[in-house]
Amino acid sequence: MLYIHMGAGAGDLDSKANFRCGFTEFIKKNYKKNDIIFAVEANKLNIKKLKRCWKNYPKTKILNLAITGNYLDKKKKTLYYTEQDRPHYQVCSMDINHVKKHFPRSIIKKFSIEAIKINQFFKKYIKKKCINFLSLDLEGVDYEVVMSINFKKYDIKNLSIEHLHLTKIQKIKMIHHLNASDYSYCGSGYDHNNFDYLFKKKRILFNKVLSRVLFIISRKHLNIFNKLLFNK
Repeated sequence: MLYIHMGAGAGDLDSKANFRCGFTEFIKKNYKKNDIIFAVEANKLNIKKLKRCWKNYPKTKILNLAITGNYLDKKKKTLYYTEQDRPHYQVCSMDINHVKKHFPRSIIKKFSIEAIKINQFFKKYIKKKCINFLSLDLEGVDYEVVMSINFKKYDIKNLSIEHLHLTKIQKIKMIHHLNASDYSYCGSGYDHNNFDYLFKKKRILFNKVLSRVLFIISRKHLNIFNKLLFNK
């Protein structure tokens, strides 16, 4: 299996998240000897914890990179954060307004980090391997990254996307794009707070049709919708 976690944070070592990370837990629960893991994180302050998180998993590659869509114009990007979001800066983002939304009265700081476009990342690190599980938690740029992925070239079986910060228009466009790329909505993704959508690379007409109303379903009612859809 090949797992890629983009926006890996501190893994399951973030005290502010009660030492939980849904995708990290999913990988560790299903891990087998020859599995490959990519943990990609833009904030260098989290890299030490990530290395501790994955120290017992020998085929793990930890990369200190910012992931972007097709709009990247420089090899380095500016990321914004606030000390009020310590210790692991969960809303650190390339979008300063994303940080301001969560901490409107805070002092915003910034740093620069090496950046790479999503498809260039796949070309450089993944090549032609099948990606079994991809989790995106990119704090404000998830939409741009998803819309930039070349699904015809890269074989991604399961895609978990944080929907928490998407607008209704972004949800509509993203779901249409994924449906057109032969992905079907299959419930909540791997985030332990149920902040992710899960799309699988398979054609399920019923799911595709119902996914068109996701944009009007609140977080509060999403679990009910999923239970009705998947009879869980």
